Amino acid sequence: MRLVPAPLLSAMLFVGWLLLVGSVSAGHIALAGVLALAIPLWSERLRPDPPKIGAWGAVVRLTGVVLYDIVASAFVVARQILGPEERIRPGFVWIPLSIREPYGLASLASIITMTPGTLSVDLSEDRHHLLVHALHVDDPADLIASIKQRYERPLMAIFEGNLR
Repeated sequence: MRLVPAPLLSAMLFVGWLLLVGSVSAGHIALAGVLALAIPLWSERLRPDPPKIGAWGAVVRLTGVVLYDIVASAFVVARQILGPEERIRPGFVWIPLSIREPYGLASLASIITMTPGTLSVDLSEDRHHLLVHALHVDDPADLIASIKQRYERPLMAIFEGNLR
């Protein structure tokens, strides 16, 4: 067993802790270091197969797309909820999935939930459809196409090594 089984997770925990407490005192740096080492070691047995990242360039591009979408969606949602209520058309949409890799499915559901105005609600038992609730749905086909193009395709490149 390696001392740092998940270096990226350790780095994120270290930085995340310091951001959470809003302090870089020696005590918090030490505690962040202990957490950054202990949590991945403890949780390693809960991760049977670590994810295999196939396209780091796609990770960088997808991160930019997601950050942009989060900020842009926040403004759209604010405008919708502050505007006339009759302009909001909430709805549920089943997204047909091509991605099969479990880490990719979890990432897709998380990205959708992090983006203001959308929420991943359910994954079908066969893992071929994801139920998404959107605050505003004009055309379900547009929502499906957008999610598949902006998020699912890059996740397939990242986790499955292809762009089906």
